[in-house]
Amino acid sequence: MNEIIWHDRFNVGVDGIDSAHKRLFSIVSKLINLNEDTAKQQHACREGIKYFKSYTLKHFAEEEAYMKSINYSEYEIHKSLHDNMKLKTIPALERELEAEKYSIESVQHFIGICVGWLNGHIMIEDHAITGRTSNKWVHQPSENELTSLEKAIIQTLDLLFCVNTEVVSEHYSGEDFASGKAMCFRISYSYDENKKLHAYLIYEESMILTMLSDILGRKVKKIDKTVSYAVKMLSQRFMDCISKHFVLDNKYELTKTDLMTFEQVARVFEFEKEYPPYSLLFRTEKNGYFAFYVK
Repeated sequence: MNEIIWHDRFNVGVDGIDSAHKRLFSIVSKLINLNEDTAKQQHACREGIKYFKSYTLKHFAEEEAYMKSINYSEYEIHKSLHDNMKLKTIPALERELEAEKYSIESVQHFIGICVGWLNGHIMIEDHAITGRTSNKWVHQPSENELTSLEKAIIQTLDLLFCVNTEVVSEHYSGEDFASGKAMCFRISYSYDENKKLHAYLIYEESMILTMLSDILGRKVKKIDKTVSYAVKMLSQRFMDCISKHFVLDNKYELTKTDLMTFEQVARVFEFEKEYPPYSLLFRTEKNGYFAFYVK
């Protein structure tokens, strides 16, 4: 990953907020450089990430105070995005960092997820504070609905792939996984001509290779047609299991399953007017990420 450069397009128009965002970008740039310094990498990145977290939480509190001061109408949903990052995403990434002893790859994961989140959050949600864009996180599922879906996904990943999984984000918006390599499937359903549903399953490539190696009992080193077909079938089975718990009813019929690039899926997020209520990011113990998104 190259150095992160601040562009004027990130400006929200509130000096305190813009100054904090510039500082966050500066911290991330330093983390990228520290992660490439083999002599100091582990200790320096540990301290740098602590500072990033501390500054992020300070910024969230200040931004929330500003939103309250102007009676921002979308305050509650915006705060929920901050809370999700603070209480779910950063702690999950910290657990990975500790488990991996702040390895270069785990720090890359941390930086990649945070950079993707910052970019999307600033350009859409923060710009919405000053009326420059519209807020895309409009729907708020009930806590019971979200918990039920999360449990169903975690149980199904364990059943099919024998992996332990934890939620990283309940508001995934198409951020890259840092490795730059992912396998994505869009599974389409229809219920008469007017009702269609698309489920997107996004697997980090390292997760795929590790899981299939475990399933086959032999080392799988690359994604080929055999791997793609196997994951396609497993993805359809995944949705069969999920549908028994949530999302689909018996009226919806599977119409097709498409293999997509990560860039194609990212464009779906980019052009959506509103994000769906169910858009989740998970981390597995097999060193890979999995995202689930229903449109």
